[in-house]
Amino acid sequence: MIKRTSPAWIAIFSAAVLLFPCVRLAAQQPNIKEIIEKSVQANQAIFKATPEFNYKERDRTGKGSKTYQVTMIDGTPYYRLIALNDQPLSAAQSAAEQKKQDKIAAQRRAESSQDRQKRIDKYQKERARDNQMMAQLTQAFNFSFVGEREVRGFKVWVLKATPRPGYKPPTLETQVLLGMQGELWIDEKTYNWVRVTAHVIHPVSIEGFLAQVEPGTQFELENSPVAGGIWQATHFSMKSQAKVLYMFNRASHDDETYFEYQRIETSGQNGQGGPHTLRFANFPR
Repeated sequence: MIKRTSPAWIAIFSAAVLLFPCVRLAAQQPNIKEIIEKSVQANQAIFKATPEFNYKERDRTGKGSKTYQVTMIDGTPYYRLIALNDQPLSAAQSAAEQKKQDKIAAQRRAESSQDRQKRIDKYQKERARDNQMMAQLTQAFNFSFVGEREVRGFKVWVLKATPRPGYKPPTLETQVLLGMQGELWIDEKTYNWVRVTAHVIHPVSIEGFLAQVEPGTQFELENSPVAGGIWQATHFSMKSQAKVLYMFNRASHDDETYFEYQRIETSGQNGQGGPHTLRFANFPR
């Protein structure tokens, strides 16, 4: 079973910059093109490494929170509920959730090779779509150097991202990038994206649909080193504001935290897993 709360991704308000007034401009501006190229390589390493981990995920909404143990089972992740509103399940509830997981595991082991591949292919397609959205950031924007900062113990370069004239979105999902701007906070040692933020600055119509993404839509993604020093996503939030049929407003808010990463044996863990790279499923499609 593949859980889709609204998957995967980017950002927070550029206004957050105001929280860090002490920006130190480098005496000599670094090579932005080289930084972006190396950061893309680092981000791809994150994407490839995610199958090596099981982890916990806490999803918060206006109604409370749910926490899951996410485990790769035969090629796709399974989400076992372990807490509600930050309170562990009762013994009876926990046993019932474990029974559900055991049942799914048995079903997957009994699948035909064709059904198994169909399940994995569906998940991989979703994951590749989200990864493409992340990769398109470097194609959709021009970058300018803002300065250097200390954030969460990392010394980072801060790059401002503004829409690149002439950018042609390759998919429906990436059309939203036409109306966005944001920042990349890149670790100076590893070139990993410590934080990515973006927000919609003007309405973007989704081609082929009577819908548009409105200002007020914003994203934040944070990455950190986890088990073994490998970087992975640790927090993702998205607030989306859309107008469907150009009349009805549709708003949503996702806030997801990923933690307690544990390396898993690759034997028997076929397929790809890991946190939802970026959650754009709330956009009209």
